[in-house]
Amino acid sequence: MGTALLLASNHCPVWLSWQPCEEPLFSNLDLFLFTLIAGLIIYWFMSRKKAEPIPEFKQAPSTRETSFIEKMKKTGRNIVVFYGSQTGTGEEFANRLSKDAQRYGMKGMAADPEEYDMCELSRLAEIDNSLAIFCMATYGEGDPTDNAQDFYDWLQESDGELNGVNYTVFALGNKTYEHYNAMGVYVDKRLEELGAKRVFDLGMGDDDGNLEEDFVTWREQFWPAMCEHFGVEASGEDSSIRQYELKEHNDINMNKVYTGEFGCLKSFETQKPPFDAKNPFLAPVIVNRKLNKAGNRHLMHLEVDITGSKIRYESGDHVAVYPTNDTAIVNKLGQILGVDLDTVISLNNLDEESNKKHPFPCPTTYRTALTHYLDIIHPPRTNVLYELAQYATDPKDQENMRKMASSAPEGKALYQSFVLEDNRNILAILEDLPSLRPPIDHLCELMPRLQARYYSIASSSKVHPNSIHICAVLVEYTTKTGRLTKGVATTWLKNKLVADNGHKSTVPMYIRKSQFRLPFKASNPVIMVGPGTGIAPFMGFIQERGWLKEQGKEVGETVLYFGCRHKNEDYLYQEDLEEAEKTGVITKLNVAFSRDQEQKVYVQHLLRTNKEDLWRQIHTDNAHIYICGDARNMARDVQTAFYEIAEELGGMTRTQATDYIKKLMTKGRYSQDVWS
Repeated sequence: MGTALLLASNHCPVWLSWQPCEEPLFSNLDLFLFTLIAGLIIYWFMSRKKAEPIPEFKQAPSTRETSFIEKMKKTGRNIVVFYGSQTGTGEEFANRLSKDAQRYGMKGMAADPEEYDMCELSRLAEIDNSLAIFCMATYGEGDPTDNAQDFYDWLQESDGELNGVNYTVFALGNKTYEHYNAMGVYVDKRLEELGAKRVFDLGMGDDDGNLEEDFVTWREQFWPAMCEHFGVEASGEDSSIRQYELKEHNDINMNKVYTGEFGCLKSFETQKPPFDAKNPFLAPVIVNRKLNKAGNRHLMHLEVDITGSKIRYESGDHVAVYPTNDTAIVNKLGQILGVDLDTVISLNNLDEESNKKHPFPCPTTYRTALTHYLDIIHPPRTNVLYELAQYATDPKDQENMRKMASSAPEGKALYQSFVLEDNRNILAILEDLPSLRPPIDHLCELMPRLQARYYSIASSSKVHPNSIHICAVLVEYTTKTGRLTKGVATTWLKNKLVADNGHKSTVPMYIRKSQFRLPFKASNPVIMVGPGTGIAPFMGFIQERGWLKEQGKEVGETVLYFGCRHKNEDYLYQEDLEEAEKTGVITKLNVAFSRDQEQKVYVQHLLRTNKEDLWRQIHTDNAHIYICGDARNMARDVQTAFYEIAEELGGMTRTQATDYIKKLMTKGRYSQDVWS
């Protein structure tokens, strides 16, 4: 009709000659009806587009306060506790210190440095009796944690004045690592250089020993010193201070309830990139096979499919996976506490100004919280015992629980034996202390978050762009109390069958970038030392070196030192490795079978056997050295072997040999991907 109207002129077209030209095309009635219909259509369209009401628990987007100073002033706080945390312990300690402040007549807040403008630190002096506490964990090779990276960069670049700023630092680390507590030590030193005043000594927490004990000892000396410094008295208030209040939902749309997601509700149903810690990708498991031929251990190789996810990775990166707790343990907790685990709840922060509205995604059920969000397997820390002690009806149980939370030698010894050495998790403690039956909501408030587990990727994206390979060993042992303890993640991975009742098993995962990288020049030789599951990243390296050779690139020597217990039991990837040596991808394959002969043989022994070749590769040919596996013994013994080779063949003293290896580390030619 539009075309016909455009063609109309002062003369009637022949094909419209039946209609008299004098009459208007539309009558008044036509126009009225047209207007009415158009109005109805517009009304229907507008009402259809009307925004849905925001559900009760959905957080409306808001502008986050980036000034911690303004927030402290507005809420009357004088203590801020910043944390650098990779696995949640630093954050947990910060929350405990923030909560402590109330007992000492002060008011604190825990703060993620990633969420605030840290250059405002100089303004802290504007607040009377103010103090900044830093709980700083060290990650990797002396690096800051992901959430403290920007703060670390600012400290390095800053020339600002921090005069009048009071501070103290508690460092979290592990003595088995080369750069023990490097981040905490650096923050402590750098703040002083910028003019801030250290009001209490640097605390050093060692996770290889007893991190909890180190923290409790430091904390119990710290608070009396602060009371003296600021001229305040402890309130003497030792009762439990709740941070969250419980709300049960009896009539709620289940579509608004979290079922295991970490960020957005229903993010597991509608997956959208980019994928990260708050938005993991549900990767289908396409391979899950046992690697070892015999023996009583279970070593496994898994492959997950990342097709269509836009996830990119490089050899040497880590894959982070979010496991779930054992259903049987979750059910036992529900039974022992006498609760319906399918009750829908929210734990809402009593501090309305806090950025952290809930301890885990809410609303959800107790079952989901205990399965997906809370760590119920690790032995609980002393603060959990202290807070739960009030619910024990037996005075002796109450006394012992409070004692374990103190820094008194007797209390420390009791915690060490009853909790740590006997490896009691929260369920075991409830079973062994029948008078202790806390409300489940308080238990959920106190339990730390279940953390992602990191695995060195055992594949190269050049060869496997659409899949990620994982190599792991099942953790399983019997405790002193006769209980069978299973590793959360490895048990969960073992049970991830390729097809489970017709459904594909999936793994929530994301990639964490690493500095563990092949040399930029493929012609550089590489020396890889990885016993046991430490072989994982080197499977990726070997695949990539093979791919480079296929592309016609000049590839240097590729030497592998692998170790296992028995050749016929746990020689992981034997066929792949022997084939790679046969085709020349691996120049030399050295395998130590530690228990196939009377005298144990480890990778460090093979290094000493091949010392001349190694020294040539390192000193003359610019080889890059890579170590992956156990930090406590293997990595240390391997490093000692390299010292000895440098001493003997380089004519150096031990000090010179140590400096020589340290320089290789600085140049990125000696890299470690180790764990304890």
